[in-house]
Amino acid sequence: MSHEVHIYTDGAAKGNPGPAGYGVVMEMVGTPYKKEFYEGFRLSTNNRMELLAVIVGLEKLKNPKTKVLVVSDSKYVVDAVEKGWIWNWVKIRFKGKKNQDLWLRFLKIYPKHQVKFVWVKGHANIPENERCDQLAVAASMMPRLKKDNGYLASL
Repeated sequence: MSHEVHIYTDGAAKGNPGPAGYGVVMEMVGTPYKKEFYEGFRLSTNNRMELLAVIVGLEKLKNPKTKVLVVSDSKYVVDAVEKGWIWNWVKIRFKGKKNQDLWLRFLKIYPKHQVKFVWVKGHANIPENERCDQLAVAASMMPRLKKDNGYLASL
């Protein structure tokens, strides 16, 4: 399967929960086009940031039915989609599952594109993954961090 867009993602949280951030690097295959996105939050978790990075990347796509390869070092996110866990969580209405607000947001954007997920080992010298990590960590240390209302509502 050829992919038109590669989305690399990472999330970080100091303390988990703690100050947190995500980083996204998007590349249009066969072109020099590359974009980066990041954002930080006062209090959140690593898993929320990993998932939010994927959501933000997919939401940035302008054309429906874009072929996308999402590259993530999050087993939580990759396995939830690739192993089909998310569909079981939907059936049970996320009872006992965390991050329902983000998974529901993911489910609104995911079907609009042709998405494949690939898991990569973190800190394995993959330049785009390393860059996402840098963005996520830097975002978590920015001044005037936003509130992660979804996380706060789950407390």
